[in-house]
Amino acid sequence: MQLRYKYRMYPTPGQQEKLAGAFGCARVVFNDGLRLRQAAHEAGEKYIPDGDLSRRVITEAKLRSERAWLSEVSAVVLQQALADLNTAYRNFFASLSGRRKGRKVAPPRFRSRKDSRQAIRFTKNSRFAIVDDGKLRLPKIGDLHVRWSRRLPSAPSSVTIIRDAAGRYYASFVVTTREDEILPPVKSETGIDLGLTHFAVMSDGTKVAAPKLLRRAARRLKRLQQDLSRKQRLSNNRKKAVARVAKAHARVADTRRDWQHKLSTKLIRENQAVYVEDLCVSGLVRTRLAKSVHDAGWASFIAMLEYKATRYGRTFGRVNRFFPSTRMCSDCGSVGEKMALDVRAWECPCGTTHDRDVNAAKNIRAAGQADLNARGAHVRPVSVPAARREAGTHSDAARTTRSVERISTSRAERMSIHRSVGAGVRQQRAPLHDTADRAAVDPQHMDHVKAQ
Repeated sequence: MQLRYKYRMYPTPGQQEKLAGAFGCARVVFNDGLRLRQAAHEAGEKYIPDGDLSRRVITEAKLRSERAWLSEVSAVVLQQALADLNTAYRNFFASLSGRRKGRKVAPPRFRSRKDSRQAIRFTKNSRFAIVDDGKLRLPKIGDLHVRWSRRLPSAPSSVTIIRDAAGRYYASFVVTTREDEILPPVKSETGIDLGLTHFAVMSDGTKVAAPKLLRRAARRLKRLQQDLSRKQRLSNNRKKAVARVAKAHARVADTRRDWQHKLSTKLIRENQAVYVEDLCVSGLVRTRLAKSVHDAGWASFIAMLEYKATRYGRTFGRVNRFFPSTRMCSDCGSVGEKMALDVRAWECPCGTTHDRDVNAAKNIRAAGQADLNARGAHVRPVSVPAARREAGTHSDAARTTRSVERISTSRAERMSIHRSVGAGVRQQRAPLHDTADRAAVDPQHMDHVKAQ
């Protein structure tokens, strides 16, 4: 699989000026291509193909005096900027037609020169290289100092130079992982219930406290935001205050990412299979818990588990978000009523007392195993009455991660009687294919089988 390896870079002041010029040229090519296609759409003309657009905004533009400075940067940088525009349009059209699943994709927008976050990409055609002294050589920019925190597993196919909102420079390499990274198999499997008080609760009862990094840095961020609000707009002091706020947020994000990487790696190494609930994060961030949900970073953590499981030969599974993992008893399988968030422990009618989060993690593990292994496998070994919309199924039928409706005992008894009567009628009318079934109806058949 392909992964990105990101390293910090420290360009000299002269190299920063060259990078700023490359950022600007890529941004101008992107905006020129977007402007031409928008103008063609408003005039009722056909969609400009990728090849014609590249010829007009790159090749022919370099011959004009107002765009002659495009020749000062690598041509690959300009081509990749236009490739990003083409990808944005394809995603937009695929979203309109329904071929692209998920949330709707908006049409591409113009890139702003005032945005402190900029990026350019070099492919193999640009002949970038890592020289012997460990520096990264980029065409028309020079040799840049890179802080190599780890070794690259293979030769990179492309490198993206990034300047973030805090003014830091990074080199992001696209590499292909080695095949010898598969971990030896282990027996343990775990289900994970994600929360706010405890970031992760495992099915074995282990609880990982939420770091709440944004909450801890709230006082410093508040002071920096207040200092920013006092600065005059468009002044140099305001730009410095914006940079200080961005650095504070970057420190929180980096700490969260490092913590999630360590936890996800530990879980993947210690378990053969990991199952999580498919949370609707986009819906949770519209509630009063929005700040805490953003601080937790569930989506990035689940993404880490998924790609690391693929990389190291582990199993990863998602459980339907509508599966009643919290209110289902992990012992008897009965489903109770909805509970408030302040109810952290509850007792099932079967006599079992459950910790809310541990019980949910156990149900998530069982549901993930059932959905992954076989659609008709048992989520729990204990049989339960069939749901009303599945009245024709047997009481020991398979249960998936869909919610199970509870029915009264009298109703269950009547359904059981009807099923047994119907089974007897079907047994008399059904063709007899099995030897034991035919022997039960016709004893002479068994004598004939013994004679053979």
